[in-house]
Amino acid sequence: MSELSFEQMLDESFKTIHNGEVVEGTVIDVKPDEIILNIGYKADGIITKNEYSNDQSIDLTTVVSAGDPMTVKVLKVNDGEGQVLLTYKRLAAEKGNEKLREAFENKEVLKATVTQILGGGLVATIDEARVFIPASLVSDSYEKDLSKYDGKEIAFVISEFNPRRNRVIGDRRQLLVAERAEKQKELFARLKVGDRIEGTVKNVTDFGAFIDLGGVDGLLHISEMSWGRVENPRKAFQVGDVVTVLVKDINDTKVALSLKFPETNPWAHASENFAAGTIITGKVARMTDFGAFVELAPGVDALLHVSQISRAHVDKPSDVLSVGQEITAKIVDLNEAERKISLSMKALETDSQDAEYTEE
Repeated sequence: MSELSFEQMLDESFKTIHNGEVVEGTVIDVKPDEIILNIGYKADGIITKNEYSNDQSIDLTTVVSAGDPMTVKVLKVNDGEGQVLLTYKRLAAEKGNEKLREAFENKEVLKATVTQILGGGLVATIDEARVFIPASLVSDSYEKDLSKYDGKEIAFVISEFNPRRNRVIGDRRQLLVAERAEKQKELFARLKVGDRIEGTVKNVTDFGAFIDLGGVDGLLHISEMSWGRVENPRKAFQVGDVVTVLVKDINDTKVALSLKFPETNPWAHASENFAAGTIITGKVARMTDFGAFVELAPGVDALLHVSQISRAHVDKPSDVLSVGQEITAKIVDLNEAERKISLSMKALETDSQDAEYTEE
């Protein structure tokens, strides 16, 4: 029987390994982009940065140290340079995929950090296993800019699991919809007409603003934004503004809101502020052929009839007045019940003339 050579005996003293095998190792050296392990084989094992993590900005010296134990998977027994090419990332991904499979089957809610923003959605990573969350499943409302989720931890469920086709789909939207439904139920149970509630402006349109009341959206119509006129809601409100509103009406799941609080009603003290005989200054708000409407205070318009503009004949108000013009007139009539006020500029001319006659 022939004796074994020293090299043969040395080889036999090491274990044998195979591609795809999971092995235990100990870190013997770390560089920023490479980890070297002793895996009990005749050659050391190498883990490149690409095979450690999907995060290519990582510095490997900050995550492992010499002497650390590691469980890895063999990619190639011989990488062509006599070293064993190992992977930590793929083994972690396999474990992560198993966790995702269990979560999919059990409808478990997962939490993970968003590691990538794509044009069509987000990528979250669990143990190096990637989950894609399409933009349509990120929120319960349309979001144009997804960058705010970068690096943030989010909760989701797995709605589709097919790792062979590289389709592991996460769904955050259904969690938000369920949460919102629960909040709506709680809010409608205690919300009633006349309540004052704080909300956040969620969206602004030409006809009003939608206010998030905490799970329920209420409409603040343009006509309810002020006792006075609001020409453009977008100039009055911005998304994110916090406002206290009055619940005006509740119809099933629709909530109508208002900023016309009773204590700020300009007609509440009309008999004191707009009594007949009072001389007052206001701005021309709009005009018709029969007269001009003058704003005396936000929410209070008075009619200056064409026949009351001047002692001289006036065919149309627009012949002598313009919108936005400030005028001084005398209140000649107040009808609180119908909220009507009549003005006269001619009366001031008459009063002035009468005063001149008296002086003479």
